[in-house]
Order: sequence, then structure tokens, then C-alpha cells
Amino acid sequence: MPFNYIFPLRAAQFLFAIITLGLCGYVAHWYIVRDGVSSPSQINFLIFASLWTLFTVPYLTIAPVYFPKLTHKYATLATDALTMLFWFAGFVALAVFLSALSLCLGSVCGSAKAAAAFGAFVWIISSVTTGLAAMHVWRTRYSAPAKPAPSMERRPGV
Repeated sequence: MPFNYIFPLRAAQFLFAIITLGLCGYVAHWYIVRDGVSSPSQINFLIFASLWTLFTVPYLTIAPVYFPKLTHKYATLATDALTMLFWFAGFVALAVFLSALSLCLGSVCGSAKAAAAFGAFVWIISSVTTGLAAMHVWRTRYSAPAKPAPSMERRPGV
């Protein structure tokens, strides 16, 4: 039986989204408490991307296995592609923002840099899952849309 790569990828996506959410939350809190101003929009966007991922990954992981009639291959592809675009935009925007700072010291700067790095990791994982979804759509373009991907089908005893 071939190894199913989608579940470890989704788990890593979920874990890195939680880590990024925590790091960005720390940076946003620092801006609000220390300076009394709103956090940079780049941080806020990565918070949104993290929350988006925390909502979509459980659906993309559980629905094809347990509720195959509630999933559609094009919706899965669109959700994966949108997630990938959110993470790309978020980590690039934060990296550009950090590179433009004249002074970046302390734990808050390290947290922002780590958030950009984890954002890049999530983007890479999202690119892979989007590629897998696109390959599934391409391979099944002439079949019934209700059938889930073979890697998502529930196997006896699992």
C-alpha cells in the first residue's frame, strides 16, 4: 500500500500556522502595548493567513475522508491555491517590511523574522498540496466529480 503524503503535509501546515499565529500575535501585542499603535499590516495579514489555514486545513483533511459528498475537487484546488497565495503574499510582505527597517533588535524583531520564515515554510507546503490537488483535478478531469482523490479515500482498518 503506497504511503499517503497528504496527511503529514496537512499536519505540518497546521502546526506551522499555529507557530506563525503565535509569533505574529506576540509582535502585534508588542506594537499595541509598547507604542499604543496598530501593528503593521504585514503582521495582521499573516495573522489572517494563519487563521484561514487553521479553518481550511481541517476541512481539506477530514471532509474528503469522512464526508466525500461534501467535497469537490475544484473547491479543494481553489482553497489550496488561495491558501498558497495568502501565504506567499504574507511572508514576502513581512520580509520586505523587515528589510526596510533601519533598526531591528530584540525579541520582537526575532519573532517577526521567525514568522516570515515559518510563513515561507507554510507557503512551500501549500505549494506542494496545491500541486497535488491540481494533479488530481487533471487526472480525473473526465470522471465524476464526487469521487475523492485516491490518496484521500478511507481504507479499511484505518
